[in-house]
Amino acid sequence: MTHTDVLAQLKKLSATERLRVAEEALQLVRQELELAQPVEARSGQRQQLAAAAAALRDEYAAGGELTAFTALDGEDFRASG
Repeated sequence: MTHTDVLAQLKKLSATERLRVAEEALQLVRQELELAQPVEARSGQRQQLAAAAAALRDEYAAGGELTAFTALDGEDFRASG
């Protein structure tokens, strides 16, 4: 069935039925996109995380600036008063 055939058949339906068909068609498209997206997103996200980890490696190493905050682990952060 071609695009033109589908449109011709839709014109034969009531407005309510056309809306129902449109909603179901959109749901099918969303499902298809959700299935395709995670593989692409994970690949790109994995590369971004690897680059960020490499850039901050020295900061997290022993003696780096970020390890200085470990001395605060035992302190209470709630405001007194």
